[in-house]
Amino acid sequence: MERKKVILDCDPGHDDAFAIMLAVQNLSVLGITTVGGNSPLENVTRNALKVLEVIGHADDVPVFAGHSCPMVAPLVTAPMFHGESGLDGPVLPEPTHVPREGHAVDFIVDTVMSEDDVTLVATGPLTNIAAAINREPRIVGRVREICIMGGSVTFGNWTPAAEFNIYVDPEAAARVFESGMHVKMTGLNLTRQSGFDEGIIRRFDTLGTRAGTFAGDLTRFFMSAGRKINDPTVACMHDACAVAWLIAPELVKSAPMHIDVELSGTLTRGMTVCDYRHLCGPVPGVDVCREAQTPYKGKLPNAEAALELDYEGYVDLVCDTLARYN
Repeated sequence: MERKKVILDCDPGHDDAFAIMLAVQNLSVLGITTVGGNSPLENVTRNALKVLEVIGHADDVPVFAGHSCPMVAPLVTAPMFHGESGLDGPVLPEPTHVPREGHAVDFIVDTVMSEDDVTLVATGPLTNIAAAINREPRIVGRVREICIMGGSVTFGNWTPAAEFNIYVDPEAAARVFESGMHVKMTGLNLTRQSGFDEGIIRRFDTLGTRAGTFAGDLTRFFMSAGRKINDPTVACMHDACAVAWLIAPELVKSAPMHIDVELSGTLTRGMTVCDYRHLCGPVPGVDVCREAQTPYKGKLPNAEAALELDYEGYVDLVCDTLARYN
């Protein structure tokens, strides 16, 4: 089967590292672009190169640095979760590779305009993607779809209403959702079903690959960082879920919705406002994803929202992928 062609736009980040490992082994990664988010741009670009070197693909997957800050606001980072480097925990040498010449936005535009059927995967703030749309609006009609990790159908994490990636650059997110691209939103309501516990860490450790050991180290640190804040018993590698959805669509149940991004609310800036009034039930899920009997008068759906994860299938995909690295 021909692999899907993707550009992965990310801000590594422990969960972005999992996204990279899943994507490189299972998809045709045309390039990785980086954006300021979990950590400043210099850190996340270095981290992308480190991950590629760990899995032995730094020579064949180019990395391009992108925007260092959001469209209109100062950059917000998350060192309390990812450490000062953005990828604390695993002990890794400085990368021997360097990012390619040129800006990430130029790479996105040039690649989409020259390659047919490209999918965008965005696991950080959407600054680069929005800038690419603004620079060359024709990419909207050429991109197969964009699958993002960001937002939520229900609750936030950075604020009660807003998820981190959308909160960092809500203007960029609004541009993407309003662009006309087919958007697949992998939000917190889905990714919080993906937690790795101590048993999964032991499973990573026994794989016998460098990627498996790396995954275990990433998960231990991410779990311990979260424990200082809210005492979790699992570590959710949120960004990996967006890539898994592209690799194995059967792992995710979803529903069409109209999604807007709140830009001005005092308490809700960065919230993804999801209209699921056309579905039955107070909270969308697998048992209520059917059309309601009453007429629906809202805006037409502009996105597809992930709702339920096949957890066992997801874990098997991650472990199988890590085992195939040698």
